[in-house]
Amino acid sequence: MKEKLRDLTRDMWNIPNALTMCRLVMIPVFVLLYLNGQLYWALGVFCLASITDCFDGLLARKLNQITNFGKLFDPLADKLMVVSALTCHVIKGVFPWPALAIIAAKELLMIIGSTVLLNKGHVAYSNIFGKVATVVFMAALILGFFKEQLDQAGAPVYLWLLWTAVGLSLVAFASYVRFALQKIRETNT
Repeated sequence: MKEKLRDLTRDMWNIPNALTMCRLVMIPVFVLLYLNGQLYWALGVFCLASITDCFDGLLARKLNQITNFGKLFDPLADKLMVVSALTCHVIKGVFPWPALAIIAAKELLMIIGSTVLLNKGHVAYSNIFGKVATVVFMAALILGFFKEQLDQAGAPVYLWLLWTAVGLSLVAFASYVRFALQKIRETNT
């Protein structure tokens, strides 16, 4: 396992991975701002984190700096940011708790599965469904900051996007499980 971790971190120091690490640092900043009622500052941090998510992947491809660290930690940073923001919105009554329960359970299973795969020498990275789900989640979470205005207009778009993202996330999860099972079978044969 130590050798696999060494391989994972050997090529981690590049600009795309630095953006991913910055996004990880932004998560507690976002949570503190949100829970202290500084919602517009929290929204700013969330938007900045979302922008770094776009750029780290683009830069990794453009600079040919795609690494196993990035493949593992970029989606992990996305998951942690989404679950943190979703949790904050649930605490404030913006989103219903079942959405958080579904996503938290799914993300926990994904982290466990990623650890099992990494232990077997495989890295599972985000597929198109996961990427689209993340974008839709980001939109829902951003619009959640404007819940009152959207509710007054009779257009709870933030909720429609939330449940769309949950559905896409479950499709991505099913695809991930299929991939993981295939890799585990290949490793065992």
